[in-house]
This record gives sequence, C-alpha cells and structure tokens, in this order.
Amino acid sequence: MATVTRESIGNLHDKLVVKITKEDYLPSFESALKKYGKNANIPGFRKGNVPSGMVRKMYGQSVFVEEVLNSANRELQNYLSEHKPEIFAQPVAMENRDLKFDMNQPDDFHFFFEIGLKPDFEVTPLNKKGSVTRYKIKVSDKLVEDEADNISRRAGKVENPESFEKDTDIVYASYEASDAEGNVAEDAAKTEDVVTLEQMPKQLAEKLKGIQPGGTIVFQPAEVCTAEELPEFMKSALHKADDAEAPNQYYRLTLTKIGRLIPREMNEEFYAEAFPGAEIKDEAGFKERIKEELEKETNRIANERIQNELFEMLVHETPLNLPVDFLKLWLKRGGEKEKSDEEVEKEYPSFDHQLRWTLISDKLIRDNDIQVSYEEVMNDVKAKVMSYFGLKSEEDAPWLESYMEKMSKEEKTMDETYRRLLFDKLFAKLEEQLEVKQEEVSEEEFSNLASAHHHHH
Repeated sequence: MATVTRESIGNLHDKLVVKITKEDYLPSFESALKKYGKNANIPGFRKGNVPSGMVRKMYGQSVFVEEVLNSANRELQNYLSEHKPEIFAQPVAMENRDLKFDMNQPDDFHFFFEIGLKPDFEVTPLNKKGSVTRYKIKVSDKLVEDEADNISRRAGKVENPESFEKDTDIVYASYEASDAEGNVAEDAAKTEDVVTLEQMPKQLAEKLKGIQPGGTIVFQPAEVCTAEELPEFMKSALHKADDAEAPNQYYRLTLTKIGRLIPREMNEEFYAEAFPGAEIKDEAGFKERIKEELEKETNRIANERIQNELFEMLVHETPLNLPVDFLKLWLKRGGEKEKSDEEVEKEYPSFDHQLRWTLISDKLIRDNDIQVSYEEVMNDVKAKVMSYFGLKSEEDAPWLESYMEKMSKEEKTMDETYRRLLFDKLFAKLEEQLEVKQEEVSEEEFSNLASAHHHHH
C-alpha cells in the first residue's frame, strides 16, 4: 500500500517521501497493456489480435515506467489534496539515482519531493499611523499657460523661412567629415539631425544664424562645444559617441532647411478640436479646461506615488520568513529549461521582492474582503471607451453595446482592469488604516522628493 511521509529539511522547507508498492501499480500496468493489445496496429496481425507476449515485449517497459510514475504522482496529489499544506508553486522532484525500473522484476519504489511552505505573518507596518503622506500637487498658472502653448503649437503648422529669427526655429542639417577647407572625401558618411536652434551647442548656433538654407559651416566639435555639450552632440548629430579622436576632426555642416512652428490661433474652432464636445467659447474657458485635465494628471501621479510608497513600505518592513533554499531550487528547476546557479542568483532579488508583495497583498485582500464585480469592470472599460471617443452619453453611440460585448471577450483587457480596480480598492483601504497625512506641494517640490524605492533602501 502506498504511503507518503513528510519531514523537515530546512526553514519552511520539507521533504515528502512517496512509497509505491507493487500492489499499487501492477493492476494498472496489466490493464494498460491489454488496452495496447486491443489498439495496436502491427503488420501481420489483425487489430486486437496481437499476441500478448509480443505486446509486452514491444511496449511493456515503457508502459511499466509510465504506470509507476503515474501511481507516484497520484499518491502525491492525493496527499496534497487531503492535508492541504500551504505551499509555494508545485513540489520539486529530488534526484534519485537508485531508481531502477524493470517490468520483469517489479519492486517497491521511493520517490522524493521538496516543498516550500508559506509563512504565517502579520503586516506590522499598518500599525504606523501617519507614516505615509499623500501629496496634492498645485497646478500653477504658469503650468496652465505652458500647456496651452504646447497644445496650440502641436496643432500648428511648420513654415520654412529663409533665415533664423527665434531660438525655437528648427534646424534641418547634415554633417560630413571634411578637411579644414570643407572638402569632403568621396566615401565620407553623412549624418542628419533635426533640432531646435536652442538645442544646438551655443557657439555653433551663433554661426548658423548667419547663413541661409544651402549654406555650410566647417567646424571642429571640440572648438564649438562646451564640455557639457560635447558628449550629446557627438552622439546625436555625428553618431561618433565612442570615437575619441572625432571631437578634434573637421566636419562640414550643411543647413538643409529652416523650420518655424506657427501655433494655432486661439478661437472656437481650435478649442473644439482640442476638447471635442466641451463647447468652450473663449480662452478663459479653454485654460480652465486645461487646468481640470492637469489636475486629473497630477492626481494620477500623486496617487501612483503613494501606491509605490505603500508597496515599498509593506514589502521592506513586513517581517516575512521565506524558504530561500527551496525558492532558489524552484527558480532553477521549475521552468521549461533548467537555469544555472548564476542565473538564479541574478534573478532571485527581484523574484523575492515580487513574491513578498504577492503574499502580503493576497493576505490584505482576503482579510479586508476586497472584491471587484464583473459589473464594475465593465463600467470602467465603458467609461474609458466613451472618454476615448469623446462621448457624453450612450445614446450618442448606438454601436456601443456590441462594442462592449466584444471588449468583454478581451481577456487581457478584462484581467488588467480587474487587477487595477482591485489594487485601487486595496490601497484606498490601506490609506484609511494608516491615517495618511495630506500635504500640498508645488510641481517642483514634488519632482524633488526622493523616490519611494530610494527611501526604503
């Protein structure tokens, strides 16, 4: 009769010994051979009339091994189903060089498996009331003005004047290696670059202001670039980032053309294009809508930060004892292809980080009974679809119902939406439990804050 015994071999790391006797697998072995005999197609014999001795000789050994392994696996799964140990992943089979399968000498077999046990733990960081801050980023008038200007520029058109007037004018230029007089070798490579005048090295930009499209300048990068400007110019314009001698060589710059972006005029037609369906009548309404959109974005960024802060705090400050030896073994042998020890050591830190979060978040979701319904998922997807198409109501889109039916079958979209809503609810609950502090900051102050990851390291 089969037995399964269990013993500890390390921290949250156990060994299961599955013993299989002849009585456990011989009946199924004989039964399987009979099935082979009924279905075997062997030249010279009618199907189902192949002599049993021939079937045993041809298929017996492979069927024997298969049935022994099936019996061992069945007993292992029965044990896990009955005792329900809280384990990571699946048991990992231990090597056993003593196994010798011989259908002519059936014997008892021992199989060994390693399992990693999930730890019991408490999420102690939740006791730190007021330890996390939710920031409110102020949307300044300058931010609104800059965004209004960006929108009008993106919707504008490009003209091609004959001379430079503004630092924002666009430089279309080609570069070729040459001699001091600007003579280019026949096989010289040509590179092209498009930047605004203000993005050019300052000395080179000043030289450019004096020429028109078709004109050329001969220069040495080291002579026209500051130490700060040189690396980026060599990389982006000349594609010579790794050539130590290139900065002192001569190059001929040819100004191909000049571009000047003419922003869109502020009027109702432009407002309707920028925000379809918003019915904006004047510049004040346009900027008010921009401010609303910027506040949505800054709230999203602030929300992302506090979620990262909570994530890092919980992962790094929750005392969690993990079966490291087993987990490294599983990383090594749990995939389709066995990994080297070096690969395991390289991957383990990020694996450990994510595993801790999975254990902690699963526990918190379970303890707080956090759930997301199918209806909530569909409503969220629908809201995004309507926003994307600029719809005010479902009546504006008779096609929406069939479109949503199609979206409901998009497993990736549905799963990503479900998980986002689930974790949004979890983080909202955590903010309540931690009694989060509120603080208003400027955009600059927010950008200068240390990252959550850096803070917890």
